[in-house]
Amino acid sequence: MSSIPEINPDELQKCLDENTNLTIIDVREDEEVAQGVIPTAKHIPLGNIPEAVSNLDPDKEYVMVCRSGRRSMNASEYLKGNGFEHVKNLEGGMLSWNGELVF
Repeated sequence: MSSIPEINPDELQKCLDENTNLTIIDVREDEEVAQGVIPTAKHIPLGNIPEAVSNLDPDKEYVMVCRSGRRSMNASEYLKGNGFEHVKNLEGGMLSWNGELVF
């Protein structure tokens, strides 16, 4: 079992509503992202995470997102293994997200 904490969609929506200082990273592929992303989310496909790590601040808080939560959990574990302590995974991924989408 993973040691990565999960955040549910309602909790993430509350963080967005309160302008909590967190960065959402969507690790889905381009064609998936074209169907909509959570507002403020950065798109970094899962395969690009290893090269993108050097551009991320390990002291910031991140919420990782994919379609169902599995790929984003892998990305979360990768970040944690590279010194990122404040990483959460969106429980259920975009399949569980009922909030606003941007295209």
